[in-house]
Amino acid sequence: MDSVDLNVLRSVLQWRRAGQGVMLYSVVQTWGTAPRAPGAMLALREDGVVIGSVSGGCVEDDLIARLHDGRIPADGPPVQLITYGVTREEAARFGLPCGGTLRLTEERVGDPAWVAELLTRCEAHEIVARELNLATGEVILQPASKTDALVFDGQTLRAIYGPRWRLLLIGAGQLSRYVAEMARLLDFEVLICDPRTEFVYGWEEQHGRFVSGMPDEAVLTIQTDERTAIVALTHDPRLDDMALLTALDSKAFYVGALGSRINSQKRRDNLAQLGLSQQAIERLHGPIGLHIGSHTPAEIALSLLAEIVAIKNGIELKQKRPLQEGV
Repeated sequence: MDSVDLNVLRSVLQWRRAGQGVMLYSVVQTWGTAPRAPGAMLALREDGVVIGSVSGGCVEDDLIARLHDGRIPADGPPVQLITYGVTREEAARFGLPCGGTLRLTEERVGDPAWVAELLTRCEAHEIVARELNLATGEVILQPASKTDALVFDGQTLRAIYGPRWRLLLIGAGQLSRYVAEMARLLDFEVLICDPRTEFVYGWEEQHGRFVSGMPDEAVLTIQTDERTAIVALTHDPRLDDMALLTALDSKAFYVGALGSRINSQKRRDNLAQLGLSQQAIERLHGPIGLHIGSHTPAEIALSLLAEIVAIKNGIELKQKRPLQEGV
């Protein structure tokens, strides 16, 4: 689940606790090309304030209009289904791509206890399924796995929610700053570890949270899971390899290290001499990033994050070429 949608639920909880009425919209089905995938969410407060999105903008405008023109009666059903883009003319009016059709649930949020529990469990790095009964509006929360997907059968919506994706950067140098800034725009929670105090100066808190200790300790401290990527960027084998020894035996979905093709092979040989299994070493991404002709720190950060996002999204990368060594 995107952190954007978690922010939607945080607002829902805040608004309901303040006694304000809230309608929650979820994309449950799409046909053709649609701006947002099933599971995307939007919350509409009783005064017309909106957070989140379910389309490119025109559908959101109509949802607000439904509130103001009385199409959402106070005594209406707890959940309704709304479909946009049934006809070509309607699709054009709501800004949906050619052939695009969008179906939403319109859910009146009552007791927000389930919202609070869901957010708490996500913050504890649990994956949670929310089962919504369309006839009654009842919500049940259940444990889920990372392979579960949204299911909608017309009577029940089962949506999957989970913690934010995380990126642990080993090293607080110039490249790490570019990576951190871009990663935050991609909704990653950014964590940084660098025991070299001279590199920490000048970092701003909004760019990421520092994890104290040595790199191997940081990998353990953050409780690395399947939604965590770890990248070693110090260019100092004493620090990078310390992190990699622990990271490559963890559940992290991506582990990479900065360096040329030659240095990456030397690193693999060194990790083997330190006792790391060949299976673990094969998980290492190095040289890091997709080949886009990168030279500057910003370009290398872009290529690195493109690779991480592709792997996160299940895209098979058929070709990789080495990046230039260092920045």
